[in-house]
Amino acid sequence: MRSGFFASLLLVLLACSAGTTLPHAGDRGIPALPQQTFETFFYLRNNDEAIRSFAAHAQHISIIGPQTFNISAAGELRGQVAPRILEIARSGGVKVMPLFLNPGFDQAMAHALLDDPAARFRAVRTMVDLAVADHFWGWQFDMENIHASYRDRLTAFYREAADALHAAGKTISIAVVPTDGSAGDDAFSEYMQENWRNSFDVAALAEIGDFVSWMTYAQHAGGTTPGPVAGLPWMREMMDWVLAQGVAPEKISLGIPSYSDYWLPTYSEESGARVRGRDISFARANELAGAAGAEWTWSAEQGVAYAFWRRNVTFDWIFREDARSFGLKLDLMGEYAGLRGISVWVLGSEDPGIWDVLAARR
Repeated sequence: MRSGFFASLLLVLLACSAGTTLPHAGDRGIPALPQQTFETFFYLRNNDEAIRSFAAHAQHISIIGPQTFNISAAGELRGQVAPRILEIARSGGVKVMPLFLNPGFDQAMAHALLDDPAARFRAVRTMVDLAVADHFWGWQFDMENIHASYRDRLTAFYREAADALHAAGKTISIAVVPTDGSAGDDAFSEYMQENWRNSFDVAALAEIGDFVSWMTYAQHAGGTTPGPVAGLPWMREMMDWVLAQGVAPEKISLGIPSYSDYWLPTYSEESGARVRGRDISFARANELAGAAGAEWTWSAEQGVAYAFWRRNVTFDWIFREDARSFGLKLDLMGEYAGLRGISVWVLGSEDPGIWDVLAARR
């Protein structure tokens, strides 16, 4: 799941390793690996484009994760999985594991829930009832922007849910914002570590539940300087750290982005002048760069293509996730033997070429 990270910062132009200029997405240079078996978990929002992609590619998807439920401070789960999604899943033999999140990643609301045993009990009871009634395979927690001081309370809530869901024959997983365990050495890093990255006792969560979706994406996001959504060196650092904590590889689903990010300067009377980053699809990335006459440049170090162009005085930037970068991220499955599979955010934003990559690998 994509974290709704933080208020945007001032633009700092990124110096990236420049390689060869890529043509448009035709010559993808997808690396070839032997076929292997792994689980594919794809996230989905309830929109037409995502549902069309699910229907067209269900044969490549082991688990579908609709992000369609919110939880309240009182422990009420609100939302539903659209009948069309359930129909596609049933006909394709795809397991359904919906997510619930604290809406807007509201920290105060999440803390109030975690502080209230009755609210947690209500939430767990509803999870079990819905999973049984709607034949869900299980549930995924997607609670983010939790202060590190609430880490143990989040673990306790997860344990309560796991005990109840397992007793009902259901599964449970959790989306975890990755970290290297550091405290941070500047105000921004400290904020991120205290509120996003150090909120999870990942070793305990992996032991309690069936797996963790290790969200190795959003390295750069709307509130950062432009940069890779998930650069290969950073992904390796995050994987090295989580394995060093003793988390079993078979409990880890590697997070892979299928979306791209676009940064541009903005102004409003409410917010003033600032840089805004936003998630965009592969198709939109190509459309924007094409309209500007920009060329894609490949960073071999980061394993991603990027483009920038001048608009008035400043530059707009896009870091694009495509089939080539997707294939390189899949290569990490070979580097880190025994991983359970992949968790891909998000259906409908992908380069259509990723499905050829998956077909070749599975």
